Amino acid sequence: MSDQNVVGLHEVDEGQLALVGGKGARVGALSRIEGVHVPAGFCVTTNAFRRILSATPATADLLDRLSHANPDDRVAIGSLSARLRRTIEGTAIPADLASAITRAHAGLGERAGYAVRSSATAEDLPTASFAGQQDTYLNVVGAAALLAHISRAWASLFTERAVTYRQHHGIDHRQVAMAVLVQRMVLPRAAGVLFTADPVTSNRKVASVEASFGLGEAVVSGLVNPDVLTVRDGEISTRTISVKRRAVYALPGGGTRDQEIDPEHQEQPALTDTQVLELVRLGRRIETHFGCPQDIEWCLVDGDFRIVQSRPITTLFPVPRVSDGENHVYVSVGHQQMMTDPMKPLGLSFWQLTTPAPMAEAGGRLFVDVTARVAAPTDRANLLELMGRSDPLTRDALRTVLDRDGFIRSRPDGAAPTPLAGGPPAPIETDAAIVTELIASSEASIAAVEREIRTRSGVALLDFIRTDLQELRRILFDRRSHQVFMSAMDATWWLNERLAAWLGEKNAADTLTKSVPHNVTSEMGLALLDVADVIRAHPDVVAFLRRVADEGFTGGGFLAELPGLAGGRETHDAFTAWLDRYGMRCAGEIDITRPRWNENPAALLPVLLGHVRNVEPGESRRRFDQGRAEAERKEQDLLARLRVGPDGQRRAAETKRMIDRVRTFIGYREYPKYGMISRYFVYKRALLAEAGRLEKAHVLREPADIFYLTFEELYDVVRTNHVDDQLILRRREAFRSYQGLTPPRVLTSEGECVAGAHRRDDTPPGALIGLPVSTGTVEGRARVILDLAQAVLEPGDILVTAHTDPSWTPLFVAAAGLVTEVGGLMTHGSVIAREYGLPAVVGVVEATRRISDGQRIRVHGADGYVELLPADPPPAPSADLTD
Repeated sequence: MSDQNVVGLHEVDEGQLALVGGKGARVGALSRIEGVHVPAGFCVTTNAFRRILSATPATADLLDRLSHANPDDRVAIGSLSARLRRTIEGTAIPADLASAITRAHAGLGERAGYAVRSSATAEDLPTASFAGQQDTYLNVVGAAALLAHISRAWASLFTERAVTYRQHHGIDHRQVAMAVLVQRMVLPRAAGVLFTADPVTSNRKVASVEASFGLGEAVVSGLVNPDVLTVRDGEISTRTISVKRRAVYALPGGGTRDQEIDPEHQEQPALTDTQVLELVRLGRRIETHFGCPQDIEWCLVDGDFRIVQSRPITTLFPVPRVSDGENHVYVSVGHQQMMTDPMKPLGLSFWQLTTPAPMAEAGGRLFVDVTARVAAPTDRANLLELMGRSDPLTRDALRTVLDRDGFIRSRPDGAAPTPLAGGPPAPIETDAAIVTELIASSEASIAAVEREIRTRSGVALLDFIRTDLQELRRILFDRRSHQVFMSAMDATWWLNERLAAWLGEKNAADTLTKSVPHNVTSEMGLALLDVADVIRAHPDVVAFLRRVADEGFTGGGFLAELPGLAGGRETHDAFTAWLDRYGMRCAGEIDITRPRWNENPAALLPVLLGHVRNVEPGESRRRFDQGRAEAERKEQDLLARLRVGPDGQRRAAETKRMIDRVRTFIGYREYPKYGMISRYFVYKRALLAEAGRLEKAHVLREPADIFYLTFEELYDVVRTNHVDDQLILRRREAFRSYQGLTPPRVLTSEGECVAGAHRRDDTPPGALIGLPVSTGTVEGRARVILDLAQAVLEPGDILVTAHTDPSWTPLFVAAAGLVTEVGGLMTHGSVIAREYGLPAVVGVVEATRRISDGQRIRVHGADGYVELLPADPPPAPSADLTD
């Protein structure tokens, strides 16, 4: 049968994706697996598709216009896609190609029904399944109908959903071709889908079977609620038998119809337990062949399973590598660092070189293996207490895993590994000089690095950075530095716990920590208000910056144009001075590869212009003074109330000592990360200069290629002047796929993503529960913002986002309240929210999905929940006074 246009299914394997597309290649590979039965068929190859495209000159022009269309212009994309489909379907199939197809069809039986399935070259890939994006036609009968449906399958490469999916995954429409898989229809008693990993929890040890009567179309289209069974270790672990009222069946003359199932059969299982276990064993064999969990479509015909399709499950979160065969449990680093986005390999590598805790990598994120720490009772209790203070959802997720008998092998107390942070330091008494000394020492060290790194290049540069990373670690984990901010954090917890018990005062530390000294992050946000004050006085500058922002400008080229405007020199100097101090920061700053504000100051313009529009002059000083006055009044009030109560003098003295400790030390909580990020930027500028040299030497295609290498791999590239371009390409594709994944707080070595829950029943019905981190209650319009560069807040708006790191601080001064999906009591966003007096609730699961942009909400910062409010009623019509 084989020629350049039509090949038999038995001739196809995984190496022929370019010829027969993803689905064809995988079904061909399935047919070669021992014990796997696949319906007979053939493939109309991509060569045939290209002949159809080249037969009509208009097709090339339409395809080029579609490839250059604005991804946000849905009208243009819809119109171009429709015209391409009409053109392809209207193109006559050449006689020799039609003859080859009809010969293959006759060889399998002209009177039978056939399934006609699209098989694009960008389909059923490990990082993009394209499930349901192109079309399948069932029970096509007759040669004429077959040719017509093949044309329709070709055209379905340009359904609007397929075009949008490719754009989302960065796939060029011009680089994709369509083959068509034609298979003889089977008439099953039952059909459905098998997932060889649990699609809900991602557990690789659990298989999930969905089954119903008739053709599988009823299951995949959502026509019925199928039976759902899960299997673990060769046994059925859960079983849900649904009432199956309808099924899809093939019609004798072609096509399908759905019809009602006899009432006496509607509650019968579609498969017996024996058949379920047999199907899962077959699925494991297919999974082993392809090397990753599979989404398998199957049919049961005369007691025998036929496999009609298998594709990778692309939505599973990857599993860290384990070599010892034991069960492991991991805690997300990103949820502790308030940056759950994926990191590029160089960013991951730098973070691993910076931290002393061994970390596992999965899905572009880092996880700490806490298995050894939770194996002993005392260590487990300490870790759970620490996690509870940091993020109650992580603690609950850990408890969920630990409550499973036998999952973690127990060990006695006393055999613990090195603690995560070197053990809790002893608290120190109040001494402001310690903070100024630590900051001065760090800044002197950074200045020395800036001087010395300028003289390094090549391998010497990489050696210098590797050595200096040890100095960075010494500074970050300096015992005195750790004592300072841990003393402040301990004092914060002490104040909240004791004053709640003694005075019934909730979250007293929220007010006591306002406007503290040495908080580099809160100072950054207030300093941007001062820049806005400079800009506000110059209309020409305001108009220019608005134009730059509206046009989506990136980079810092606009700064050079400022001095030519009235007030532009003052603006330039104020903005660049701010960047000199804070420009090494950015969203997701723990990833060294992210563009810094110094590299892209235009990213700050939406926030800066919002300040110009909405904030009164002098707000920076006014806000700081007001916060300090509120803290002082709160301190006086609390101490006065304590003195007149039981054991008043002692309690007041202890409380005063803790207040002094908090106000002296808590601002420093923000400094170590600032120092680390400052050093990272010194490294980055030097590495990009080296990458520029490698580009000029034609070693790299572009400087940003280094972001897809680990530090050690980059060292080898610099040493050898050679790079593996295919490795960089694979890393880029993998990173793109990781961006669509949601990392879990807790992950097991079985791949299970464990979600925690807030175990509370003291909130109103329908409220979204979180962790209270900054007291106060505020009601307003929710602004759901996921990209800081797109942030626009109006007075009274409540910021709702996934997570915040220090880069979000400039937006805090414009918000009336804060709601995040990730966070803890002492994470950066919570500390700054308290300092600014911003009511805040963090750790609200799926807040950005459950709260709509523009919806009115009420944030209860002291009690830790968010109410969704009804929309404001429209104004009543005014009386008509003309009658």
